[in-house]
Amino acid sequence: MNLSFEMAKAFLSQKQISCYHCGESCKTEISYDSKKFCCDGCKLVYDLLKENNLCTYYNLNDSPGISPAKFSFSGKYDYLDNEGITKKLIRFTDGNSTHITFYIPSIHCSSCIWLLENLHRVNDCIISSSVDFLKKEATIVYDQQKIRLSEVVELMAHTGYEPLINLNDLENKSEIKTSRKQIVKIGLAGFCFGNIMMLSFPEYFSSGNFYEQQRLTYFFGYLNLLLSLPVFFYCASEFFSSAWKSIRNRYLNIDAPIALAILVTFSRSLFEIISHSGAGYMDSMSGIVFFMLIGRYFQSRTYDTLSFERDYKSYFPIGVTVKKGGLEISIPVSDLKKSDHIIIRNNEIIPSDAILKSSQTHIDYSFITGESAPVKKMAGELIYAGGKQLDGAIELEVVNPTSQSYLTQLWNQDKKNTQLNQQKTYVDRINKYFTIAVLSISALSGMYWFFTDSSKALDAMTAVLIVACPCGLLLTTTFANGNIMRILGRNKFYLKNSDVIEKLIKADTVILDKTGTITHGSDVSFVGPKLTTHELKIVSSLAGQSSHPLSRQLYSVFNKGEQLPVYSFAEIPGSGLEGCIDNCRVKMGSELFITGQITPGDKQTAKVFLSFDEEIIGYFSFVNSYRAGLERLVSELSESFDLKLVSGDNDSERKAILHIFGCEADIYFNQKPEDKMRHVQTLQQQGSKVIMIGDGLNDAGALRQSDVGIAVSDDTNNFSPACDAILDGSSFNRLPAFIDLARQGKKAIIVTFGISLTYNIIGLSFAVQGVLSPVVAAILMPVSSVTIVLLATISTTLLARAKDL
Repeated sequence: MNLSFEMAKAFLSQKQISCYHCGESCKTEISYDSKKFCCDGCKLVYDLLKENNLCTYYNLNDSPGISPAKFSFSGKYDYLDNEGITKKLIRFTDGNSTHITFYIPSIHCSSCIWLLENLHRVNDCIISSSVDFLKKEATIVYDQQKIRLSEVVELMAHTGYEPLINLNDLENKSEIKTSRKQIVKIGLAGFCFGNIMMLSFPEYFSSGNFYEQQRLTYFFGYLNLLLSLPVFFYCASEFFSSAWKSIRNRYLNIDAPIALAILVTFSRSLFEIISHSGAGYMDSMSGIVFFMLIGRYFQSRTYDTLSFERDYKSYFPIGVTVKKGGLEISIPVSDLKKSDHIIIRNNEIIPSDAILKSSQTHIDYSFITGESAPVKKMAGELIYAGGKQLDGAIELEVVNPTSQSYLTQLWNQDKKNTQLNQQKTYVDRINKYFTIAVLSISALSGMYWFFTDSSKALDAMTAVLIVACPCGLLLTTTFANGNIMRILGRNKFYLKNSDVIEKLIKADTVILDKTGTITHGSDVSFVGPKLTTHELKIVSSLAGQSSHPLSRQLYSVFNKGEQLPVYSFAEIPGSGLEGCIDNCRVKMGSELFITGQITPGDKQTAKVFLSFDEEIIGYFSFVNSYRAGLERLVSELSESFDLKLVSGDNDSERKAILHIFGCEADIYFNQKPEDKMRHVQTLQQQGSKVIMIGDGLNDAGALRQSDVGIAVSDDTNNFSPACDAILDGSSFNRLPAFIDLARQGKKAIIVTFGISLTYNIIGLSFAVQGVLSPVVAAILMPVSSVTIVLLATISTTLLARAKDL
């Protein structure tokens, strides 16, 4: 018996030579440059990194690499050069710069991110690369004139980061996918746990006679050991892997104490079974793993469901104009289908990959590439989703309806890395101190009971490691804010990301634009000589190029069918439009833009002046109607915010607006876009947190400058990178309820956080006394996490229902 134990001990303690690149044990040792490698692939990657002065990679973590695919062969990725397959995979290309996003399961640490984001130094045909660590995705931008897609993937595979490419999934990206591996682990752990418990029943209920039969005792012990091996080495592998990676990165995550508890329980049980000194605690070990896996599965499924409903099921309040049967109708962008013909106006974002049907145009791809230089496109060319139209209205044929998930991803790309770093810092800070505290309490408990009652030492130490759980503390905000975003999305208020909720809570000032924001529709009349049918068609054709609310109003009133072609179109924000139609130079806009001066006098209505070939014809008069519920909205917002109105229009409606906002309200008229932005800056310099609500396109500067920019949309394409949220016009009067939900949600988070903290205190108090068994602790820990998730989700749902949301 002692000999077998010594042999097992020697075997477990035998020192293995690890690969310098990937850290795996070297079965076949390969020496190169005074370093040891497990295979030629790892040696090749090291040589490649050294050749390109990228060995800093090895300084970030010990043995951070991944052994390259061992089943690669020449030509393995040649199928990716097929034009049809390439078109399905890429997100964007302008003929040179091509963007593609890969899912890479092997991403696991900061070294992976560093290497993948430095691929351009390995091959200068790679323009740039960025990694979304949470999604394990890498977006690669490469020069397709210098390198093929197959070569890009081959380079990634050779460095150990082979993308997972499943062409069958290309058309069904919106399905929620459950990890089959996770289900298998839960099933296997449950099977082994149940059988170990069954084999342990004789020990639980016998009076001692059963185990007097030594052979049967040893036999049952070895059966339990055999059943525990797949649980320990396979089912619990994710806990060990996560803990080891955190240790290699010189910090402790929440998996470290769990992994230690599993390891201690298994090691103690292994010793007792092999030395025949006891029955071990394999039932406790397998129970810990089983219940932990169930808890994580539930968390993962809940989060995936919330994300799925936000990305694919919630209403994305962007409308797009579609041509059907000679008529133009507005539909949600989510309802676009292949072969639909859409109309995109000046400065609108193109929502889907589409073929240009108009003769030519210029596209600004800065939303995707960061480069603002216009790209010329001719009829028949493909234009990618995310481009901004620059030359008036164009007609496109949809070839690939784009999910709102992709549009949201584009929307967030400028802030993604900053937010991820902030979140990681917050989580790591809690993990670090919480884990150190748990390990210290566990060690002190074990030492205390070892000297007072050694039978309780292992149970106390293990129970402390398991029952203490910061998951509730970390998940409360994630699930509460995720559910709030889902609820707001269903009520036609779509937020850019969860960070917007925090900013809404902190805001103390609201600035409202007038036209298209607090107004909705108006009566239009022309003051001047009666316009002919042809002249009205000219007006309609020019107005149809713009997305400004007044232009859209003119277009809807005077559009009677086919439009005249407009050449040399230009739109001057805050001033007006101009273009050449039927060899006539047509201009529409403010009085200053058309006449060069402002005439004092009657200002009872908003006016759009008109000129043909520099001859002033007259002006269109607009009598605005205000949105339903505006007075109540103003009253409710005024209770919590410093409310202001900043408008680019003249003060013709001052009296009506003061009646709604109050005589002492801050009202500003004749404000150009740059004036609105400076107004926001001034308030921020005074310490205010500003919400700007306006036109997503015409107020872009002010929306971007504000702490929270909200674009109001009425079945129009007001999607702009400048805004933080999009509010459907039909839900405008519910904005105070939306903001109040965010504030109440914060209170729910604090309450749930307190409950989670209370659980940890009570659980630890029982664990240190040695009265809490490891199996019970393993049940309580995931149950507490599930409870916290349910509380965060249900409480925010009930708060929303109380507000009829």
